[in-house]
Amino acid sequence: MKSEPIPQLRSPGILGVRRDRPVALWMLLPLFFVGVYLTHITLLRLPYYWDEAGYYIPAAYDFFRTGSLIPSTTLSNAHPPLPSIYLAFWWKLGGMVPSVTRTAMCLIAALALLACYRIALVLTGRVDVAATTAILTALYPVWFAQSTLAHADVFAAAATLWALSFVFQGGFRQYVTAAVLFSIAALCKETAIAVPLSLLLFELAVSLKTRSIRATSNPLTLRLKALLLIVPALPLALWYVYHSHKTGFVFGNPEYLRYNATATLTPMRVLLALGHRILHITVYMNLFVPVLCMFAAMILPALPEESGPLRPRVPFDAQAKIYAIISTNLLLFSVLGGALLTRYLLPLYPLMVLLCVNTWRRRVRYWPALALLTAVAFFAGFRLNPPYRFAPEDNLAYADVIRLHQQAIGRIVRQYPNATVLTAWPATDELSKPELGYVRRPVAVIKIEDFSPPEIQRATQITDSYSVALAFSTKYDPPNLPFSLGPKSEALDARFFGFHHDLTPIAIAEELDGRVVWEGERHGQWAAVLHFDRPQLAALPER
Repeated sequence: MKSEPIPQLRSPGILGVRRDRPVALWMLLPLFFVGVYLTHITLLRLPYYWDEAGYYIPAAYDFFRTGSLIPSTTLSNAHPPLPSIYLAFWWKLGGMVPSVTRTAMCLIAALALLACYRIALVLTGRVDVAATTAILTALYPVWFAQSTLAHADVFAAAATLWALSFVFQGGFRQYVTAAVLFSIAALCKETAIAVPLSLLLFELAVSLKTRSIRATSNPLTLRLKALLLIVPALPLALWYVYHSHKTGFVFGNPEYLRYNATATLTPMRVLLALGHRILHITVYMNLFVPVLCMFAAMILPALPEESGPLRPRVPFDAQAKIYAIISTNLLLFSVLGGALLTRYLLPLYPLMVLLCVNTWRRRVRYWPALALLTAVAFFAGFRLNPPYRFAPEDNLAYADVIRLHQQAIGRIVRQYPNATVLTAWPATDELSKPELGYVRRPVAVIKIEDFSPPEIQRATQITDSYSVALAFSTKYDPPNLPFSLGPKSEALDARFFGFHHDLTPIAIAEELDGRVVWEGERHGQWAAVLHFDRPQLAALPER
């Protein structure tokens, strides 16, 4: 069956349907930025969190201080350097403080949303569909939470979505632009290369389906498009050559490579991870609401436009590319990545939302009601934690974690300024690295992996003297509700995905012969300060 052509911006509509004339994109960018900034304004001064504190901020800080593309204050993960360069540029202008970083990330998030808008406009020609897609994407809890976090995935998502907006236009010149943008995406996060490679496989599959490249309408264009989709791999390969020359490791330090690649290749783990990934793109964080509404709408017949023809669908060719992109990414991130982080899938969520929104408009007369229902469901996901385990960075739980750590560290600095603190990562970095925004001067730390019974037992054998402990929830453990999904897969999660139960502060205090002097809790996340009557060497004052 012949696929429908992909429409161009401001071109005549499919089957003669009138298409909206969009506002110039440069006029919309300030509006998108202000919207992202104002909706995140209470989060802009928060110190850095988790992987921000563990890698991305230290890497950018090293570049800011020394100009080195290879970080020295943290182990190199071989992540490409563009995010570090971008953040260092803004720190040079506004200072190395979290508010500057998070404002700079708002700009990247706004650019990504503008790309979502453009993709929807290219594929549907409808401003209402494009605006709804961008707004719902912005409100999706995972996207909303990531919009101010300094993760490379946000940079890569923005560049990838802009590249796709040109790919969907289909012309050779647009593919040239897309190749440049895909290259930028790959130099932001190496795994972004999956999208152009999935499109390359799609183009090759189309050529094989026609049995011969000569059967296509323009074989030269097909060859050139395929070549352009390979181009983004070249700058990424050059980066790896440079990284190997500087560090001796191509793909980062051995422990990072083991955790994210070699240790993830067990067939059972891959299958389980794929199941998680399918849930991530269909039901996670209330995404089931628009997806179920889409499938329900597909039962209904297509509605006619005011001018007569049926309301158009997203062209089949574009749908096929979207499915290829989604499938490739789900498979890739089922094999790679020790942690099943949903931010790896950021470019996929706008595509899913677009398919939902255009299906509603095509088949449901009062489709804005479904958009409103979805917006309410997404908004609820900001604070209402689901009945299953999730990473705090997937909604505003991450802000709860940061504020709890701020309170606990503030108590330690005030009451025990010269203490050596027993704690786990990322609090070890929060206490020892002032640039992360938690302390003004480094605090001595002793590290354990987490607060599980084996690690606390190990802490009893540590010969170093520590007088304070900072304990906190390292995993979100949902309450045992009747519909809770967490306990049912606990054994497999523990085996393949590092799940464990943290001891309570009281249990930790009893095990280590101490007492809880402060404890805080926010929406299922907790932190506590414990004090021990141990001999402590007095710190010499600095001269």
